Amino acid sequence: MENHEPDGTIIKENLIDIIARKINQLPEAERNLLENGSTYVGLNAALCGLIANSLFRRILHVTQARIAAGLPMAVIPFLTANVSYKGFVSLPLNTGDLHCETCTITRGGLVGLVFGGLYPVFLAIPVNGGLAARYNSALLPEKGNILNYWIRISKPVFRKMLFPILLQTGFAAYLGSRQYKLLIKALQLPEPGLEIE
Repeated sequence: MENHEPDGTIIKENLIDIIARKINQLPEAERNLLENGSTYVGLNAALCGLIANSLFRRILHVTQARIAAGLPMAVIPFLTANVSYKGFVSLPLNTGDLHCETCTITRGGLVGLVFGGLYPVFLAIPVNGGLAARYNSALLPEKGNILNYWIRISKPVFRKMLFPILLQTGFAAYLGSRQYKLLIKALQLPEPGLEIE
């Protein structure tokens, strides 16, 4: 006896097609927010990276290689936050794997905090530490004091970066909530070409 039950992958593909059709019915501004939300999180992460880079450059008195340090401090956080938000929030929403508003807000906030806020600050440490060593712009520690030195140097930067990090976290959480509500709105739209009697 043959099994005529639909395969799980076929059901999943149909669900993804339905969600994509419904999203295409949204007004352009709402559709753009759903499709490009991760880019906004990435841009904010790039901004956090540039701010952290600037703060570390001042503390370590690094005046050379502005573009060489600034470019990776903008590009790497942008790509990391963009891909992370897509992978943890946007893609699961658009494939039907994430169907809880609280989960979406939490995921968005965590991505904003970790990849959009903290990661750029931590990335700025080796970038500017390497430049300070290369150009002898700051007195770097002996081998035994390295951890204490970087903790002491990083404290004022983290204090100044607290607001941008919290802003990025709140923005990403809000974006997750907004995208979830837009997806629910899209799913409630009638199928194109069907008349409701």
